[in-house]
Amino acid sequence: MLKRLNVFRKWKWRKPKTSKEDINEIFRFKYSMFKELLASNTEVLNIISDIEEKLQGQEIFGMSYVRAKSTRAIFSTSRMVKCLNALSNNSYDSLNGVLGKINEKIKGELGKRKEIPFTELILPYSEVTKEMVDWVGGKNANLGEVYNLVKLPIPEGFAITTHAFNSFFAHNDLVDEINKKKIMIDPDDPKTVNRVSEEIQRLIILARVPPELNKAILSAYGRIDEATRKMEPNRSSPRVSMRSSAIGEDSKLSYAGQYLSSLNVPPDKLIQTYKYIVASLYTPRAIFYRKNKGIRDEDIAMNVACLQMVESVASGVMYSRHPFNLLEDNIIITAVWGLGPYAVDGVITPDTYTVAKDERASILQTKISEKPVQLVSRPNGGLVEVSVAMDKQRKSCLLPEQVRTLAKYAIRLEKHFQCPQDIEWALDVEGRLIVLQTRPLRVESPEKNGIKQGTPKLSGYPLLVENGEVAFPGVGFGPAIHIRSDEDLMTFPEGAVLVAKHSTPKFVIAMKKAQAIVTDSGSVVGHLASLAREFAVPSILNAKVATATIPPGTEITVDAYSGRVYQGKVPELLAIQMHREPHMKDAPVYQTLKRVADLIVPLHLLDPEASYFSPQSCQSLHDISRLVHEFSYTEMFKISEVISYKGGGAVKLAAHISLDLHIIDLEGGLTGIIEGAKKVTMDYIASTPFKALLKGMMHEDLRNHEPRPIHLRGLMSVMSEQMLSPPVNAGKRFGERSYAIISDKYLNFSSRIGYHYSVMDSYCGETINKNYITFSFKGGAADDIRRNRRARAIANILKALDFLVKVNGDRVAARFQRYELAVIEEKLEMVGRLLQFTRQMDMLMNNEASVEGVAKAFLEGNYRLNQAFLDRASGNE
Repeated sequence: MLKRLNVFRKWKWRKPKTSKEDINEIFRFKYSMFKELLASNTEVLNIISDIEEKLQGQEIFGMSYVRAKSTRAIFSTSRMVKCLNALSNNSYDSLNGVLGKINEKIKGELGKRKEIPFTELILPYSEVTKEMVDWVGGKNANLGEVYNLVKLPIPEGFAITTHAFNSFFAHNDLVDEINKKKIMIDPDDPKTVNRVSEEIQRLIILARVPPELNKAILSAYGRIDEATRKMEPNRSSPRVSMRSSAIGEDSKLSYAGQYLSSLNVPPDKLIQTYKYIVASLYTPRAIFYRKNKGIRDEDIAMNVACLQMVESVASGVMYSRHPFNLLEDNIIITAVWGLGPYAVDGVITPDTYTVAKDERASILQTKISEKPVQLVSRPNGGLVEVSVAMDKQRKSCLLPEQVRTLAKYAIRLEKHFQCPQDIEWALDVEGRLIVLQTRPLRVESPEKNGIKQGTPKLSGYPLLVENGEVAFPGVGFGPAIHIRSDEDLMTFPEGAVLVAKHSTPKFVIAMKKAQAIVTDSGSVVGHLASLAREFAVPSILNAKVATATIPPGTEITVDAYSGRVYQGKVPELLAIQMHREPHMKDAPVYQTLKRVADLIVPLHLLDPEASYFSPQSCQSLHDISRLVHEFSYTEMFKISEVISYKGGGAVKLAAHISLDLHIIDLEGGLTGIIEGAKKVTMDYIASTPFKALLKGMMHEDLRNHEPRPIHLRGLMSVMSEQMLSPPVNAGKRFGERSYAIISDKYLNFSSRIGYHYSVMDSYCGETINKNYITFSFKGGAADDIRRNRRARAIANILKALDFLVKVNGDRVAARFQRYELAVIEEKLEMVGRLLQFTRQMDMLMNNEASVEGVAKAFLEGNYRLNQAFLDRASGNE
């Protein structure tokens, strides 16, 4: 990377001496910076999305979360600024100062929260609440809330704290030792990550736990043992489950089983198991994740939940409302014989009970499945699968009264946490029902693991849209107002539903009036999605067909739980709107997050064409990332300017197109070519956007393109323009060589033919938010009027293809962005056809009718132009 940077600087100041190898290095450097910028932009948007989710106040978090997210947001935004300046030779250096000021304000807000020093190594659950999440982790904090405030039974146990983790590391100088190991990581070589991971985990596992921590853990366990023996004098020492409860990272990562948890741990294995769980912070995946997300090791810690092992007769999962049918506000309970993992992991089809939320907790439905095996504890530690007795395999795991008791647990938990809950429970040998864990119930997408989420499809109402992506959940009803221009936005009426092809932050103007938003394109981690969450507007993006299937003015109901839109009013959906107070809103840490979020989340730079769209106007990290992302397109668009040097290490494309086209491969754009090859055929092209463009350029009706018929007035226009133009215009004619700079997902195409110059830049991959096409066309051999007519004809074609277009004289600039891969490929193919179609077209632009005529001919597939069109262009009709 340093070599490429030096080459880039050398080119900027001493172009004539730059070699072909250096030219290739410049391209690769620019592309690597661009890729890093796109990845960082995605990360910033993901952080913003996560912060907005926490601000809903339904999930417990602490200052570790606020600090970690702030650090990551600043890190990723700073990386974007660095990459943009590398692309532009420090043209945007002022952004560093703007970022620095916002960073200082964030630090100031974080500094206002005075932390009370915490020195406890162990905390019993009787002393744990949500405010201690930084000291005990999210799982432990939730259990403390359940026990102390909801007053429901949980297993006997204790939390091993953040202070214990820090003491363990300090006692063994593990921070320095781990940092030494991490120096050996090469991000481009997964083997080094695996090797370093093994070495770090070995360091932790072989390290000695400080005597005071060793004593604290064993003493806390001893109190569990003593309490158990008082109740059952003849019982052997209890075993425990030890669950990871990390802080400083995404709760989703922890919930996804990223870190180790152990069940049925005997007392002599407590200390060793604690070290195994701490070591799981340094799995290869966890190391790679933190490194790429900018998470510092000093911002993370591993807490452990140590719970008495429940010898479960039965266990399962309970949802305080239906997990994927939001029209059904009933409690769903699942149960299997034995321990819970077989219920959680889906190994056994569980019994299922549906319970109403009435005073009696009426059981509405019971489904009993066959349960041939169960998971139980081994006497000497660990778990084992055993057969279920034949007479129990088809028997209900729970009695009706036990079902009702669990249902009442669910109602109390939902009321306390102010949102639907996902609860793990167990029934012990004494007949007691115990809560093992609770967390917010997530309905994240219209489809998950092949199961439709949110709400079922309703009959009796015409369905206009389905399978859209939910940016912010909810239900909206009103007349559909299609937005096609800024004027439409300014006149958007109160209580309507905004419908549009593209997703753009400009829609913020109408958000306080809109009941819902539906767009054909867009990403749920994009700028519009962030604004929708900020303004709490139910929104469906990437609906693909909304503008085609939703008639303007029609009353519609938007189901932004399941990504559907119905014609007319749907009372069933409007009845499920949920308005809940944030569970965390009164916590000081919630207020701190709100203040910090004001410097990260809001988006003020809405219109790239506005005069205020500049570094000086940035008030948040979101503003900076938006501005940098926008300017990066411009800088990559300029990459073709580097090809002033002949060749640049390019290979010629041998194909049936009327271009002298040369290719420079940055990374994976060509495959299977022999070193030193001077020519390649289509078979060697691996670049997704380049293949799509060439497919259009080689369309059957354009492949053997004959010269355009020349009409006398058009020919005379060209001749007089060239003879009478002043000498200053003599340089307008471009060279005949065209270039494609490619990678597997990237294309910069520049075509200089005669007096025409076109440039196209595109990224085409699986991540919608990264995908775009920018296109520019300029020039012509005829007079200004005819060149302008051709420019407007091209603009009309691109507008019909859903591009955002601007025309200035004979120059057309267009953009198409944030669509899925297949749509980008389709548009690139059409651009390829357009490039071939419009050659020498300016000589046919004899009247205003030709502007619409050319566009109409192209869109109808009349690429050869029939006689009727030629007559209209000549004015002979």
